[in-house]
Parts: sequence; C-alpha cells; structure tokens
Amino acid sequence: MRDNQPMIWNFAKMQGAGNDFVVLDGVRQSIQMTPQRARALADRHFGIGADQLLLVETPSHPEADFRYRIFNADGTEVEHCGNGARCFVQFVHEQGLSGRNPLRAEICTGLITLTQSEFGDVSVEMGQTRFEPEALGFDAQGLLFRPCGEDTLWTLPLAGHDDVELSLVAISNPHAVQVVDNIDTAAVADTGPLIESHPRFTQRVNAGFMQVVDRHTIKLRVYERGAGETLACGTGACAAVVAGIRRGLLDSPVIVNTRGGQLTVGWDNTILRMSGPAVTVFTGQVDIDALTHQFNTKDPTLK
Repeated sequence: MRDNQPMIWNFAKMQGAGNDFVVLDGVRQSIQMTPQRARALADRHFGIGADQLLLVETPSHPEADFRYRIFNADGTEVEHCGNGARCFVQFVHEQGLSGRNPLRAEICTGLITLTQSEFGDVSVEMGQTRFEPEALGFDAQGLLFRPCGEDTLWTLPLAGHDDVELSLVAISNPHAVQVVDNIDTAAVADTGPLIESHPRFTQRVNAGFMQVVDRHTIKLRVYERGAGETLACGTGACAAVVAGIRRGLLDSPVIVNTRGGQLTVGWDNTILRMSGPAVTVFTGQVDIDALTHQFNTKDPTLK
C-alpha cells in the first residue's frame, strides 16, 4: 500500500512516421524518470506503449530553449532520436511551452535546431556526423575492411549467418548500415539483434537495412538499440542517406520510405537535415507509481 498521494503525470502520445512516443512535460511538472518507470510506460500491454519516452526539461545550456532527453523502451537513456525531435517541437508548440520557431534543443551531445513549417512538418538539423570506429564505440581491431567511394566498409562476422559489410555512422547515437537487395526479404528479425548487441559495439548499435531504389530514393528498415525494429527511425534514415552518399550510391536530397511513412533527408557533407511529420495521437494522465507497480508484478514470463 502507498501512504502518499498518487503521483499523476500528464503526457501526450505522439508519432512520427509510425515511430511512437510518450512525451512528458518536465518543465511544468516534476518528472523523476527511472528505468523501471520508462519500461512501464513503454509496455504495450500494461502501459501506454511506445518505442521511446521523450522528456522536455529546462535547459542548462545558455543558448538552448529546452533540454530534450530520450529513453528507450528498455529503460536506457540514449543520445538522439530524429523522429522524436520532430514530436518534441510539435509538443512544445501545442502545449504552449514556447512559440519560438525555430527552436534550439539541448541533447546530451550538444545542440540541435528544429523548425516547424506552416503545414505542420518539422525540419531538424541533426548535428555532427562522424565515421571513425571510436565514435561508435566499435572495436575494429583485426577486422577486414575495404574502401567504397568515400566510405569504409567493415566486415562483421555473425554467428550462424554470413558476414555483413557495414558503414559506420555516428549522429550522436551509433548506426551500422548495410545495403540489401530487397528490404521485404532482408533478415532484419534474425540479424538485426545480432548486430545491435554484437560485442564489437561496446554501447550497442542501431542496425540499418537499406535498399537503394534510385539515386534520390531508398527503402529502409532499422532494428533499433533497446527498442527492436520500429516503423521508422529518424537518425537511422539520416545514417542510411549519409552512408549511401559516401558510397557513391545516392545524391542529396533523398526520400526515405519506411514502414511507417516517408522522410526527407538532405546532406551537403556539412549540414545534415531531416524533415517529416509529427502527430499527436492523444493526451492523458497516468498514476506512474500504480502503473510501475502493476508492471513489476506482472507474470515474469510475459514479454
């Protein structure tokens, strides 16, 4: 039994190209996020259900309007989420937290700039891209590699499967991108988890599977770190486009077709920009302690 009054959190359920989020206002209410609370909120049977949790807070950086934090469905806090960033802007404007446009958001690796168009779409300047293995926490010692255009392809052995050739791209968070012939038959469910949790990636990695349609169009599936395969991944879309341009397969801008919708990514070797939709599905309130208790006492055999 709880002696204190219920701890009620206001929230919004949002989605960007099918990548779905629970968004919380940590400016006007006190939000003490923990891994257990994040897992309970994200659970699709016992909670609200989400790929990630987004938390809007007062910034510490003097040039930022807000601090923006991201928690995966498994409770881990991560560096960046492009689809979430678009929902963050929509949330801030809808909730009346700010009318500024563009907005500057503080993430754990720096600042990003976000602009909402008159039609509701949001464009995000995604920040710095890096390609060296250490930027991803990738142990490349002893691995085969080969140049491909301006890119380097690393050969990663997978237990029980053929080796895969990966492009490494860090956009605050780490991505490993491979080119496949057919996105519909790609072994995402089988090899995605093996790449995501491969011991060579000390911080795990987002595994991207890219099919090139033409020089301005790709199809993409992403097995996300801490969330599994999602309907869309904003930073994954950016990583795939950057990898494709560096390999000489693509020209900017690129339409990225995901299972949840369409994103547009542009890159000129300096500025990386992504645009796409951000939609509020519903708003509500949750007794976070009651929800977490229910989640913690569920049958442990249930996924």
